[in-house]
Amino acid sequence: MKSILKGIALSSLSLLAFWNVSCNKDDNSNNNDEVEFSAEDTALVARADNIVEGSQNVVEGGYVKTEEPTRTDNNIFPPDCATFIITGGGNNGGTITIDFGESCTLLTGAIVSGKINMSYGPIVSGQRNITYNYENFTYNGNGVAGGGTIIRELENNQGNPQSTVNESITITFTGTTVTGTRTGQRVAEWVQGVGSGNWQDNVFHIEGNWQTNLSNGFERTGVVTQTLVRKMSCLYLVSGRIEVSQQGLTGTLDFGDGTCDALATIIFNGHEYPVILGL
Repeated sequence: MKSILKGIALSSLSLLAFWNVSCNKDDNSNNNDEVEFSAEDTALVARADNIVEGSQNVVEGGYVKTEEPTRTDNNIFPPDCATFIITGGGNNGGTITIDFGESCTLLTGAIVSGKINMSYGPIVSGQRNITYNYENFTYNGNGVAGGGTIIRELENNQGNPQSTVNESITITFTGTTVTGTRTGQRVAEWVQGVGSGNWQDNVFHIEGNWQTNLSNGFERTGVVTQTLVRKMSCLYLVSGRIEVSQQGLTGTLDFGDGTCDALATIIFNGHEYPVILGL
């Protein structure tokens, strides 16, 4: 998940830079392209993407470690990083509390603290409903509250594990009094590396849509229009497209041909421009 967020977040910032320049250049020739963007607000929304997706990765990783350990024995939790408190489980209902204490650095590089609470029912027809919430949780110093529901399929129609997440998350950003909320649905299909025992060879296909609102009134939506591909061994999305809309302007981000690199393309008004996804 961290891969997704970093890609989308930094792409949003690059997209902002282009749109600002494009709109300024066209001030005298095309008034339809004139849109005022707030760099600060766009950056906060990008940060929200990163925080929410990264936190969700921790939730799902904790569940897989507990209930599906044969699928990824080598997980993202280093020894002595977190305390797992488990009741029930197996094919029946149960609960999981992951307590990270005051600070814990995951193998992904994320620094987390606080708790994640999960409760779930029995497995019925190959599916399980999971409810999760964050308790005094922080992700890289940012507060994360709220939670959501997960429909966990042991095998979808293609025989792969899949999670459908409906989320409602509130983020308290460091360095500002503005808060953010993200609501939406995300579907992640685990297409490679299942059962290998090594999280670094895992590949996921992502679909979904979400909306992020800031407390100052700024809004942004994102819709996956071509399946996003995430390799856990790569910091960036390697292919797929997402449509991003904010303040009346829409563009398409193309993440490439499957190569692990920091490059993508923004398509706007029929023109293509390179985007650097990371520093």
